[in-house]
Amino acid sequence: MSSFLRHALAGAAATASGNGLARFAYVPLFPAMVGAGWVNGGEAGTLGAAALLGYLIGTLLGRRSARRLGVPGTLDLGMALVALSLAACAWNGGFWWFLLWRTMAGVAGGLLMALAGPATQASVPPERRGAAGGVVIAGVGLGIATGALAVPALLGTGLPGTWLGLAMLVLLLWAFAHPRWPDMAVTGVAAEPPPRARLLLLLYGLHGAGMVPPMVYLADLAARGRGLGIEIGALLWLVFGLAGIAGGVLSGRVVDRFGGRRTLLAWLLVQALALALALPPVAALVLPAAAAAGFAAIGVTTVTLGVTREMAGPRATGLWVQCTAVFAVVQTVVGFALAALFAATGESHAAVFGTGLAFSLAAFVASIALARQPPVRLAEW
Repeated sequence: MSSFLRHALAGAAATASGNGLARFAYVPLFPAMVGAGWVNGGEAGTLGAAALLGYLIGTLLGRRSARRLGVPGTLDLGMALVALSLAACAWNGGFWWFLLWRTMAGVAGGLLMALAGPATQASVPPERRGAAGGVVIAGVGLGIATGALAVPALLGTGLPGTWLGLAMLVLLLWAFAHPRWPDMAVTGVAAEPPPRARLLLLLYGLHGAGMVPPMVYLADLAARGRGLGIEIGALLWLVFGLAGIAGGVLSGRVVDRFGGRRTLLAWLLVQALALALALPPVAALVLPAAAAAGFAAIGVTTVTLGVTREMAGPRATGLWVQCTAVFAVVQTVVGFALAALFAATGESHAAVFGTGLAFSLAAFVASIALARQPPVRLAEW
């Protein structure tokens, strides 16, 4: 296996575990948890928001942990925490128990996301960095798709068996990735503060706010909001994941060819379309909404990773951590706010997806301004 694939696939295993499974396998489990009486609808939404809070914590701890444990050691720590957090949810210890471990799942996802992409890009030739980043971020879509297939199959064993089964999947991915981890320096130039990129941070934060509804409520929209049932909800989450894989792989190649800013403009338009399709009370529109949302969720993240390399060069890790931290802060705040809105409106999906559309349109406007800035000359770092 080439070094490009070794590192890229290991990074994909990290994002598949820390984001695709640790965070997003919860989406098809949302209605099942409510249906089994483990939590109510408002509590289930709060648990989704708690994972976002943990994601912020993990993101902020990523580089500090890497300086102490090394990048491979921190990636191992993240994978271990993913498996533990999933296994802990197999016991119905009540809302506060789930709140703790869903937060820990988010911490693990933040650690892995902060380091896997930049470390992989630092470990491959410059001309392959966009493609490598695309493979790593596409791992999120792979994890989502895997969870969407695994959850319905595992639910026959009950919720405890489902959570334990997901933990076993993570252990298998960890066994594959451990000998293939990428590495990078977190000292010297790489540790210096990145250049200011306020518009990019604003854009990525608005993108994150707009993606909260599909990332938390998509399966529930299909299952309960459109009356399609838990199985269809999980199937649509599979569509979200498969579209995310396509978005990640395609985005990396498009960025290598056309640059990140122009690609962001188009991809954020797809995101706005996804949120708009979720609003009409038409069951058939949930499918294209899920596909467009999955493509945009993973695609915009992949493109943003490429833009940080364009704008910051060897200091890209610092800018990527800033972007990821802003994303996490915004998603945490908006996640808790939408959970409150969902409960206050009698569990209205239109309210939360309409709010997501407003944020997505604002992100698209910001991308127009970013695209008009002078182009950045790529350096062969």
